[in-house]
Amino acid sequence: MEGKLQQLKSHLSEITDLGLVNALLNWDQSTYMPPGGAKARGRQSALLARLAHEKLIDPSLGQLLEELSSHTKDLAFENDDASLIRVATRDHKQATNVPSSLMEAFYKHTAESYEAWTKARSENDFDTMKPYLEKTLEFSRQYAECFPGYDHIADPLINRADEGIKANDVKATFAALREQLVPLVKAISEKEPVDDSFLHLNFPEQQQMEFGIDVINDFGYDFNRGRQDKTHHPFCTKFSLGDVRITTRFQENYLGEGMFSTMHEAGHALYEQNVNMDFEGTPLASGTSSSAHESQSRLWENLVGRSLPFWNQYYPSLQKTFPDQLENVGVEEFYKAINKVSPSLIRTDADEVTYNLHVMIRFDLELDLLEGKLSIDDLPEAWNARYQSDLGVVAPNHVDGVLQDVHWFAFFIGGVFQGYTLGNVISVQLFDTALEQKPQIAQEIGQGKFDTLRCWMRDNVNQHGRKFTTNELLERATGRPLTIDSYINYLKKKYGEIYQL
Repeated sequence: MEGKLQQLKSHLSEITDLGLVNALLNWDQSTYMPPGGAKARGRQSALLARLAHEKLIDPSLGQLLEELSSHTKDLAFENDDASLIRVATRDHKQATNVPSSLMEAFYKHTAESYEAWTKARSENDFDTMKPYLEKTLEFSRQYAECFPGYDHIADPLINRADEGIKANDVKATFAALREQLVPLVKAISEKEPVDDSFLHLNFPEQQQMEFGIDVINDFGYDFNRGRQDKTHHPFCTKFSLGDVRITTRFQENYLGEGMFSTMHEAGHALYEQNVNMDFEGTPLASGTSSSAHESQSRLWENLVGRSLPFWNQYYPSLQKTFPDQLENVGVEEFYKAINKVSPSLIRTDADEVTYNLHVMIRFDLELDLLEGKLSIDDLPEAWNARYQSDLGVVAPNHVDGVLQDVHWFAFFIGGVFQGYTLGNVISVQLFDTALEQKPQIAQEIGQGKFDTLRCWMRDNVNQHGRKFTTNELLERATGRPLTIDSYINYLKKKYGEIYQL
């Protein structure tokens, strides 16, 4: 069987490499590619996607997996080879439901749609994007229809990003969260607003970038295996376990965006950089799901980067970087400002308390689009109506409204946004367990030391790659299934102290 196992790994390595080369093309398109390359890039991405898909659905791969499965069934569930065969079998079966022609056409379309979005966003032009969104919605429905027997049309799309999680599971979790969050937002809104005006002075981009690099270097992001570049919408991507890159964006009139998006994407990158190197070239060599990945990015951005102990250590350095803007601002005043709770228009800039309401709006709109209850023509109006009812704000333009997120313009409609909120919940459940087992973590954060926390996450989450599903990983790491209790307790304690509730 050893020979067959090596044959399997060789086949899977080719599939993996095709996907990673495509990721490199997408990174280039999002960072440095001139607009004139969009059409060819769409063709190139589509070709790679088709070749990868054809290799994944190859009947000989299915036969090989079947033979190996019968010989590894007695191995422990956590055995690396057994896990590889289990995950590869799952990927193969999923892919065989989807025609290669569909994926090729979809990737060609999304490459063109993304380029159109970058231009439309700069011109506040939603009308241009309507035909692209119509086509994306049709592709999303076609993909879902490849998996008959679903409970909800969004289930196959959600399962693609968060295996084993269904639309009804997300709805139940979101309903429980909303029940707790809405009264908390209301209670905070009745308090004296926090002054964060000093965050909106002029902060030169280069100095922002240099400070952020210093911070994520301390987090443990390995620049020998990564780099940071600018883009329209920040993301993390990987071309191998030795090449994990992040992107960010800056506003010179707002300090928070670049600083926290840098920390956020570094959290994603720390996940990928700490996957077991033995998994290189296999389906195990990546984070296990959207929500697990978001748990890491939100942990480093929020639980570390927005904490008072962290800023007790790093604020003097930030003041030296921007003395004119911050010399008369105390650390606690700064801490309250970066944690200010205020209904806002932009999801990526939202505070921890209102952030999930942004996600819920998008998730609900996705379901309505997929179910045919909402048309693309009516999407901006529906978007504004939900923002008015849920957050009491309305976007003055499409850039701050329906055009703000890249997701619907570069991927399927459905299946991604739920991961942001589930990741928030998971982040605190993991962090609380880490603190229980390693109490020194809290003090070390205040000293600018992150080895203990990073190593705990590596040992309990990152190194496993895709060996386990999100639910399996969470139970192994924390001893409990997903629960919102830790997350709600964290929000109530932190913001109760800030706003004296």
